[in-house]
Amino acid sequence: MSKRPFSVLGVQQIAVGAADKSELRRLWVDLLGLEVKGNFRSEKENVDEDIVVCGSGAAEVEIDLMQPIDAERKPRVHEPPLNHIGLWVDDLHAAVDWLGRNGVRFAPGGIRRGAAGHEVCFIHPRGSAEAPVGGAGVLIELVQAPGKPAS
Repeated sequence: MSKRPFSVLGVQQIAVGAADKSELRRLWVDLLGLEVKGNFRSEKENVDEDIVVCGSGAAEVEIDLMQPIDAERKPRVHEPPLNHIGLWVDDLHAAVDWLGRNGVRFAPGGIRRGAAGHEVCFIHPRGSAEAPVGGAGVLIELVQAPGKPAS
């Protein structure tokens, strides 16, 4: 295995889902007091989400409160309730290239702009015959860290 050309810098986000995000807002915003930073809605990704944050500066972490636009359509962002975890990486393009060459399976969509405006790419929860390494049941989002290389 060649030397890894990127580093994971920390947790960028955790995404949780429910059929109705109002129950998530009650806990995370009303009771725990997290600040609502924004909203994101995508028909293509079947998601309506509120972006809330805890911490500040380099320690700020997003908690994405997600509900499906259509609960019968895929992706089902509320199944499982812990939808995905996002990790800051210092060089997303190098990470995707290197991980792909080392057998990691990525979810469809490739590198693209995420809900918070950063470049992102998802590691598939399960490996396949062609790319046997997946997230062992967990969807993992790799997120380009601000101020770092991007294309």
